[in-house]
Amino acid sequence: MYIILILVLFLILWKFVGDVLNFIQIMNTLTDDEWIVHVLELLDLTLVANLVVIVAFSGYENFISKIDVAEKHRDRPSWMGRLDFSGLKLKIIGSVVAISLIELLQDFLNATTVDPNVEFWRIALHLTFVLTGLVFAGMEILAEKRHEMKNKDHLAEMKNKF
Repeated sequence: MYIILILVLFLILWKFVGDVLNFIQIMNTLTDDEWIVHVLELLDLTLVANLVVIVAFSGYENFISKIDVAEKHRDRPSWMGRLDFSGLKLKIIGSVVAISLIELLQDFLNATTVDPNVEFWRIALHLTFVLTGLVFAGMEILAEKRHEMKNKDHLAEMKNKF
């Protein structure tokens, strides 16, 4: 699965390069709003590619084996080797919210061609993503506090034994 995700990155790159070449050809004929929509589409592809990278590498590290290459190198991503499953969930929902927001922004810039019923459901879905992210973050805060309390209780028990 992780090898296929890396192959998907190349497909995203292929699409990205094609979109950039197309954008370069037509950019002089576009209005400002159309120009922004094309840039947002490139950002959207970039966010999806980032999400694939994070899922592939952190999933591999969490479930298969650690990647120790360039462990002390300054260019190594800060999340690599430190992102556990719950942190991965937060990164995924954060990326999904950002991608959803970009889609909504594109719709608003193309407001003349947007179906209000479809837009209502897109906004509802986006708010659902945001709410899910907040719930995940809240659950992580609670889990972290519970973990801290267990550590304090354990230290108190150890102190009382001696």
